[in-house]
Amino acid sequence: MKVLGIDPGTAVMGYGVVERGTGPRHRLVECGTLTTRARDTLPARLRLLHEGTTALIARHAPDAVAVESAFYGKNVRTTVVLSHARGVILLAAEEAGVTIAEYSPAEVKKTIVGRGAALKPQVAYMVAQLLRLSAPPRPADAADGVAVALTHLLLALKPLPTLRQATGVR
Repeated sequence: MKVLGIDPGTAVMGYGVVERGTGPRHRLVECGTLTTRARDTLPARLRLLHEGTTALIARHAPDAVAVESAFYGKNVRTTVVLSHARGVILLAAEEAGVTIAEYSPAEVKKTIVGRGAALKPQVAYMVAQLLRLSAPPRPADAADGVAVALTHLLLALKPLPTLRQATGVR
């Protein structure tokens, strides 16, 4: 299974392509960022994100695209603009017919670090450890994209609980 993980943003979109290996070993195929120019209009930036995501999907043919869901902060405008970016990313995946998964920032942190309130450097460090890299992916947005892809792989491989485990009924 190959997963394209995306940390959405209108200025910088981080991405990582991770392939499931044998056992617990996974392999980083590629990671990086798509950057838009601040002077461009929002529609122009969204077009670039859509085209870039479409190109990544075409180049890597992932089995799934995992996207970090929007973080709802105090700044409503930032949340709305981020939602636009997520929309064109999800559209590109849907157009390609690829399975889409969404994970909250806390869910990614909990899966990768074991703590939903982990800091970005902790996530980057654990990404490097899990993939046996000599250093965390750079820049931080790319490490976040890789973390989203790893989250999907780790949760997709996790067996579903039995009825007894889920309910405690014997």
